[in-house]
Amino acid sequence: METRVALIGIIVEDESSVASLNDLLHQYAPYIIGRMGVPYRARGVNIISVVLDAPQDAISALSGKIGRLEGVSAKTLYSNVVAPV
Repeated sequence: METRVALIGIIVEDESSVASLNDLLHQYAPYIIGRMGVPYRARGVNIISVVLDAPQDAISALSGKIGRLEGVSAKTLYSNVVAPV
């Protein structure tokens, strides 16, 4: 099995989804290298970047689950950095 380094960019427009988002991130915590959140109060949104080193399936699963949350958008950027586990 191989892991990849990836970045998931998340925009939260509906604050009622924050608890569900944090639960998902907690489930995938072993894969998370770092996380940064920026509240953009003038627009009423929160922007979060999550950097992972995980199997492709785990990255895709997390991104898909985040994208299905109400009022939350997510896009994933994959690096070419691949490492065997």
